[in-house]
Amino acid sequence: MSVILPRPGARPRGLALALVLALAAPAWGACAKAPAEGGAATETAPVEADKQAPPEVPAVWPLTGLPGEVVERPALAVKVENSAAARPQSGLEQADIVWEEMVEGGESRFIAVFNSQVPEAVGPVRSVRPMDGPILGATGGLLAFSGGQSRFVEQAKAAGLQVLTEDSGGAGFFRSTDRPMPHNLYLRPAEAWEQADEAHRGPVAAEFAHADAPGAATAARDGRPAAALAVTISAAAKPNWTWDASAGVYLRSERDVPSEAASGVRLAAQNVIALSVPIEMAGGTDAAGSPIPDTRIVGSGQGLVASGGGAIDIEWSKASDFDRLVLKTPDGVEIALAPGVTWIELVPLGDGGWVVT
Repeated sequence: MSVILPRPGARPRGLALALVLALAAPAWGACAKAPAEGGAATETAPVEADKQAPPEVPAVWPLTGLPGEVVERPALAVKVENSAAARPQSGLEQADIVWEEMVEGGESRFIAVFNSQVPEAVGPVRSVRPMDGPILGATGGLLAFSGGQSRFVEQAKAAGLQVLTEDSGGAGFFRSTDRPMPHNLYLRPAEAWEQADEAHRGPVAAEFAHADAPGAATAARDGRPAAALAVTISAAAKPNWTWDASAGVYLRSERDVPSEAASGVRLAAQNVIALSVPIEMAGGTDAAGSPIPDTRIVGSGQGLVASGGGAIDIEWSKASDFDRLVLKTPDGVEIALAPGVTWIELVPLGDGGWVVT
C-alpha cells in the first residue's frame, strides 16, 4: 500500500490526522475479526497459512543405497574368473554387488555387477553359466562374458538381459599380454555401456532394501555378534570374511590369503549374504569334460546376512527370473542392508555351509 503525502498547506489538518489513524489501524480482514458492538476483537487464523516445503531427500545409488551424484544407467554384470591363475582380478573393488557361484570342478566364479562406479577394466572375463540369467533377471541390464554354450546364452537372453560377448565381436573386450589364455581377457565397462540397446538403457531398480545408516541395518541392530564368517562352497572354494570395525567393512580372504584386486585394494563389503541353494546338474559337460552344475536361485531357502559386525538368520525367496531376491527375518520382516557394497555367497545345499564366530 502506498500513501501520497499532501504538499504542505494543501490539505486540512483534520484530513492528515485521519490518514495517520487509518495507517495505524489493524487490518481486520487479514488477521482479526472486527469487534461486535460493545465487544472485544478476536484473533483468527490467516486467510492462507504458510506452507513449508517437504525436506529434500538425497539421491542414492540403487544397488548400494549410498548417496551421490546418481547417474541413471543400467546395471552391467561381468563374469569374472576366480581360479588361482586369475588372481588378482581387476575391477572387483568397484562393483556394487558381487555374486559367487560354484562352477565345474568345485571352482567358484564371480558375477560382478557395476552401476555406481566405472572401472577402467574388469577381468579376467570368462564364460556364461545356466544360473546367470535367473540371478540377474531382475536387473534387466547387460551381461558381459567371453562366450559359452548356446543354450546358456539363450537362457540369459530369455531372462531379459542384453548379452555382450567377446565371441560375437562385442566392443570393449581386449587381451592382456601379461597372462596366458584364457586368463587374459578383460572388458572396458565404459565401452560396454555404450552398446546398450533401447530396451536396456533405463536405470536399474534397487535389488535390496538399505537402511539409512550402517548402525540401522537389521543385522547390525538385531543380530548376534559376527567377527568372522567362514564359508564353504566346495573343497576348492572357501572364502572367509573378517569384520574390520575401524573401516566398517568385512574383509575377504581366499582361505587364509587376503584377497586383493590388481590395484592393490583389499576386497571388502559392508554386507555379506550367504544363501543355501539347491544345486542340480545342467546336463552336458564343459570343455574339460566336467559336469556343469546349475544353481537354483528361483525358489526359497535359508540364509544369513552379516552387516555392521552382526549376523542374522534369514529366509530368502525369488519368485521368477524377473523378480528380485527378497530377504526376510523368520518373522517375515524384510531385511535392511547397510549402505554400501554387497557380496552374495551361493552355498550348495547339503554340501556347503558357513560358520559365524
